[in-house]
Amino acid sequence: MSVSLDQPEIAARAGGAVGALAVGIGVFAVYHLALAAFMALAPDAFYTAVGPFGAYNDHYIRDLASYNAAIAAALAVALVRVSWRVPVLALVTLQFALHTLNHLLDVHRADPAWIGWFDFISLTAATLLLAWLLRAARRPAVGA
Repeated sequence: MSVSLDQPEIAARAGGAVGALAVGIGVFAVYHLALAAFMALAPDAFYTAVGPFGAYNDHYIRDLASYNAAIAAALAVALVRVSWRVPVLALVTLQFALHTLNHLLDVHRADPAWIGWFDFISLTAATLLLAWLLRAARRPAVGA
């Protein structure tokens, strides 16, 4: 008899690696939801605190909020649908890698300058963590 790990209650009982994977996915889902809310509700504050690269444009910031909200929703589904984990984590890892590269290219444009380097380093760390989560999601579950 085969048991599908696409059932949330079975995935939760599968143990340590799956538990750490779910925590990581949950943290990134909450992060993206909080980021989307911050961007949508206070684009000027977001620009001043996090995104002082180039000219301010509240429309584009709210556009990016919608992308972050969609990523949060996909990650939330991946928490309960194990079959979503690899494709969603692959997409989010790719997005973070491209975002990191963009910040490296514009690292000198931040004002104050330290924000450029802080953003690049923190995005690099998040990309590496996402790559680790993706690798963990690709491993077959013990006993499957």
